[in-house]
Amino acid sequence: MTADAPARAPHPTAHDAGGHRERAFDEPHLSADEYKRVFRRHPAGVAVVTLEDPQTGRPVGFTATSVISVSAAPPVLAFSIASTSSSWPALAAAPTVVVNFLGDGQADVSARFATHGIDRFAGTEHVRLPGGEPVLVGSLTWVHGRVLERISVGDSHLVTVRAIASDTSTQGAPLVYHDRAYTQLGDHYEI
Repeated sequence: MTADAPARAPHPTAHDAGGHRERAFDEPHLSADEYKRVFRRHPAGVAVVTLEDPQTGRPVGFTATSVISVSAAPPVLAFSIASTSSSWPALAAAPTVVVNFLGDGQADVSARFATHGIDRFAGTEHVRLPGGEPVLVGSLTWVHGRVLERISVGDSHLVTVRAIASDTSTQGAPLVYHDRAYTQLGDHYEI
């Protein structure tokens, strides 16, 4: 280091799976637009997360294509929500949620719960669980869960949920979102 060069703070480091040190924060990374283009090419099931606002008792909900299964034992799932979402203040305090997995005929429901500035429950048939959480009628399946953690990550929050009840009795195919459009699985689809 020369007298003209400013002193640099040590780089934060992390360890990879082999225990080798690697730089965590100063490496090149994708721009937000590049990153979004990657995930537009990744098909995802569509869910609507619903909850009761603990302050007002009103139903709250938003569309999520970022739901993942984390663990089967114990049964834990996770989803993310933008920090700027109008649903975040209620979710930040809610002890429980319902994740409604939509069927292939529910693109209108997904679009409604992704729209800002409207009453998303107006005209949406739903029932309330004993704790007040809304379940969307017609969902392919749903999971009722207790919020375990809310982790701030970038411009979003990752929410982990322990599954405590579910209903998988509705038959049908899932709604899928791919490259900014809703789509359906072909007739050849089989699990």
